[in-house]
Amino acid sequence: MANALEQAIADKKAVVGIVGLGYVGLPLIRAFIAAGYRTMGFDVDAGKVEKLLAGQSYIGHIPSAWINDCVQSGKFVPTSDMKRMAEADALLICVPTPLSDSRDPDLAYVEATAEQISAALRPGQLVVLESTTYPGTTRDVVVPILDKSGLKLGSDYYVAYSPEREDPGNPDYSASGIPKVVGGMDETSARLAGSLYSKAVVNIVPVSSCEVAEACKILENTYRSVNIAMVNELKMLFDRIGIDVWEVIDAAKTKPFGFQAFYPGPGLGGHCIPIDPFYLSWVARKHNMTTRFIEVAGEINTSMPQYVIHRLMEALNDAGKPVKGSKVLVLGVAYKKDVDDPRESPSFELMEKLLAAHAKLAYNDPHVPHLPKVRHHELPAMDSQELTPELLASQDCVLIATDHSAYDYDFIVKHAKLVIDTRNATKKVRDGREKIRKA
Repeated sequence: MANALEQAIADKKAVVGIVGLGYVGLPLIRAFIAAGYRTMGFDVDAGKVEKLLAGQSYIGHIPSAWINDCVQSGKFVPTSDMKRMAEADALLICVPTPLSDSRDPDLAYVEATAEQISAALRPGQLVVLESTTYPGTTRDVVVPILDKSGLKLGSDYYVAYSPEREDPGNPDYSASGIPKVVGGMDETSARLAGSLYSKAVVNIVPVSSCEVAEACKILENTYRSVNIAMVNELKMLFDRIGIDVWEVIDAAKTKPFGFQAFYPGPGLGGHCIPIDPFYLSWVARKHNMTTRFIEVAGEINTSMPQYVIHRLMEALNDAGKPVKGSKVLVLGVAYKKDVDDPRESPSFELMEKLLAAHAKLAYNDPHVPHLPKVRHHELPAMDSQELTPELLASQDCVLIATDHSAYDYDFIVKHAKLVIDTRNATKKVRDGREKIRKA
């Protein structure tokens, strides 16, 4: 069976199924279609599937025209019928892995997907988990569920882990241009997964096991979390002693070795960095260890929205205004610049805290026209307000939470009464600098 699947992969006759049609799944489908494969997309959200079948994209950097062409040509078949999983030769799992309220791993989506695959699993299929998770998930959680099918791992079906490395909105690195780490449950699974991905991405990095591949992704994001926490802490310290942390970083990064620039912000956002390190902390607790670096970094990063609100309150107080009743306009609810991805955005925490302080809140984001419903935050329905001179002038404070390139920062500062800048977005603004406060 392995030889037949490997030949189908080589001949590009294998059908690639992607489970989870979000910011990871859709770009992966695009990579495999570009490589010459037919694809199927599975999602429990019938609304997403209906949009895709109508040729509509809900992700900014995936054009609707491309979706429509692929659906009409049969290169991409979106469906919410999980029984059709048997039609795919390879099933790549790209579902969310959030944290529970107690910051423990929430594998509900992974487990539910594994159950659906198990019910449809047939001999000769390859299953690859891409969702970020703790080391041991593939072996201890996914495989036992797949084994319920009665098929035998390594001879009837094959399993591997390959962490997603999608960076939404990055023009330099699309899914096909990012090296893929691949670890298999056995040698055959590893070979098949490596063969599949090698046809669609620039480079394959084989590792000895699923656990190594799982730990690799956790390391990548914990590395970033710890370093971001360091510059966030330095931002607060340097602010106390009157030094601009952004200027310090610009100076430090001129060193051609031994230094990599990380930047402070209003809090962590995105689907990886705010979540993944806590998976490792959870594993450590299971083994009676504490991950002090990770825990401290998490505390610092999660405290940043409160620091921003404190700075905003100070600035309003200096203007003789309490935050209660003040009009505050938040610029940017996407988690980073120039994307429409709001997952885990610190803007939601900022908005929640402002509403709790009884501020009168509005927002603008050229990429997010309507405020989405998000886990762990209770916010009212809101629409992005047009960024006019009148709107800016009517606000007591403008809070720059996401530094979109579409913003004209000279225009914003000119018309605003007070600007709280969490991203150093107003660095090049010359006129009206007395209105700007860094946070």
